[in-house]
Amino acid sequence: MAMKSYQINAELLLKEYLLADPLIPYTSITGGIFACKMVYDLTNLFSAFYFKSYSNLTKMQRIEWNNRAISTFHAVFITMMSLYFVFCSDLFSDQPHAGLVAFRRSALSTFALGVSVGYFIADLGMIIWFYPSLGGMEYVIHHFLSLIAVAYSMLTGEGQLYTYMVLISETTTPGINLRWYFDTAGMKKSKAYLLNGVVIFFTWFDTLVYLPVLPCLPAPISGQANALLWTTLGAGSAGSAICHEFDVVLEDFQRNEKNISKAALNSNISKL
Repeated sequence: MAMKSYQINAELLLKEYLLADPLIPYTSITGGIFACKMVYDLTNLFSAFYFKSYSNLTKMQRIEWNNRAISTFHAVFITMMSLYFVFCSDLFSDQPHAGLVAFRRSALSTFALGVSVGYFIADLGMIIWFYPSLGGMEYVIHHFLSLIAVAYSMLTGEGQLYTYMVLISETTTPGINLRWYFDTAGMKKSKAYLLNGVVIFFTWFDTLVYLPVLPCLPAPISGQANALLWTTLGAGSAGSAICHEFDVVLEDFQRNEKNISKAALNSNISKL
């Protein structure tokens, strides 16, 4: 009886407060920001306890280590929600009586987008606060535009299907972050690093090749809505992948630049 009572109270809390229409933007965004803070602190705690290399990192490297954990958490969350709404939920299915698919929304779909908005606010704040250590102007612009786009869809309820289809491209983020972790921990030559590169390739392939042609397949969405879906998804997926690719290339360049500098320094020392 006690468990049943707790369950009923939890459901009432969820429906009357967290998912109540007027409060959804506030509760979801606030929840997203607090979730980012919690992930940051827990990552700092567990990394210091379980990873020996963590204590050898510089202060800025530890901050980026924890920041990338936030990014990974958001990517996993929003990818799962996006896959659910695009492929599993009946919200955007072929239901003519439900109205135009471009204007469909639910309390849960709006709440999930609000959590994503909270993440972009928190991450953008960190990027600006530690600028340019966590990313240059391209990251500020990327996060700012993403924040505006997701917030607009959350507040107006318009184009949520298209927004979720673009957010599926976040599947590449955990692989990119894991690559950075391996590199920072000195595991660049490990098999796990190589396997991670293969996974990144296939997730990029799925995001850039399969998903953009998905709207061209037979579907309940047609006409102008289908064209808009193709354009939005293609541009969003390409932009996301380009940003991630720039991240990888920049890391390789910075690493090579450091190696060249060390080699030159050692050469000068040997000459002396």
